[in-house]
Amino acid sequence: MKHIISVLLENEPGALSRVVGLFSARGYNIESLTVAPTEDPSLSRMTIVTRGSDDVIEQITKHLNRLVEVVKLMDLAEQPHIERELMLVKIRAVGREREEMKRMADIFRGRIIDVTDKSYTIELTGDSSKLDGFLEALESDCILETVRTGASGIARGDRVLRV
Repeated sequence: MKHIISVLLENEPGALSRVVGLFSARGYNIESLTVAPTEDPSLSRMTIVTRGSDDVIEQITKHLNRLVEVVKLMDLAEQPHIERELMLVKIRAVGREREEMKRMADIFRGRIIDVTDKSYTIELTGDSSKLDGFLEALESDCILETVRTGASGIARGDRVLRV
């Protein structure tokens, strides 16, 4: 099962490498990882997407909580949450394909942010299944390049991750 683990950690050198090292040393895979400072400059928020059974995720959270830099964490998969990811995809758009690619971007609520005579670069945001769906809807030979940020997530309602 997919889990999105949101972690508040001290914004200091080496904190990221210790978290990644913990996953690596125990053979856990990180599907995506995003990190950025929070409204408090001394803290960063890390969003880790991983897969595993409930027992594996419990072990991961216990190990993360033992790290000195980790202030607090929350598994967003255990509650209603909002998840978003950003994708930039450069696609071939020549001749009659141009109108079809523009229509496809509109259907998925994407924005064309760069245009050349042979390609479009489209910006899409949404959950990972929406972005995967867009890529699946395109013919694979028209995709020139893809860049994805990885998921960011936040709990719905009144629940917050703060010190």
